[in-house]
Amino acid sequence: MTATGATAAHDAASASPGGTLLVEELADRVVVTLHRPEARNAINAAMVRDLHQVCAALEERPRLLILTGHGGTFAAGADIAELRERGRDQALQGINSRLFDRIARLPMPTLAAVDGYALGGGAELAYACDLRLASPSATFGNPEPGLGILAAAGACWRLRDLLGASVAKQVLLAGRRLSADDAYRLGLVAEVVPAEELLPRAHALLDRMARSGPLALRLTKLVADASGAHPVTDDLAQAILFESDDKRARMDAFLTGERP
Repeated sequence: MTATGATAAHDAASASPGGTLLVEELADRVVVTLHRPEARNAINAAMVRDLHQVCAALEERPRLLILTGHGGTFAAGADIAELRERGRDQALQGINSRLFDRIARLPMPTLAAVDGYALGGGAELAYACDLRLASPSATFGNPEPGLGILAAAGACWRLRDLLGASVAKQVLLAGRRLSADDAYRLGLVAEVVPAEELLPRAHALLDRMARSGPLALRLTKLVADASGAHPVTDDLAQAILFESDDKRARMDAFLTGERP
């Protein structure tokens, strides 16, 4: 998609039922903008419900996903007023963690385009995506222990997997915030680009993915995310792809010099 196409898609965005998201439906991707400007896009129960609806649509019709935030902030955390009223029963429901796990398990690749703060639940949402891009003002952090709770929606183990135990503990225990440069140097984000180029660059990265076979993307993500390496998993996934019409068409094009 060109920058012009991305702009046109943005103009066609529709509000989610709960009014917390702007959703752009494209042929091969969906662009979701977190939109609670009065709360710096803090994740509340209505946004959780809206994001579950996005997940349901992407499970039914798999497409690529871009997640971003409105107004120079990705998401400044979870809604503290709501968290203040939650008790043991709500914690055991895993309100945010179940959502972020569902996003992580979406069939096609997901990308978080992070501008400004991605803190607390906002950071955990970004960690749940397959890839991340950042603007120079992006800041990642998990200050939950300062509020008497822990980062219970995936940060305690996703951040360790992404960055290693030492850096994860610096963020989770010592309150370290990662700047965009830190995040790039440590491998948390793929690239740091100016804020005005963030969405066009995200679309360009998805354009590159979209040139691959959709079934190949789905199975590669599935195998890459599987816990514990096992050759049989690779073999079974490859067996499915070896029998696909898409594989034959793409290899024929390569052999005849007409790359897809």
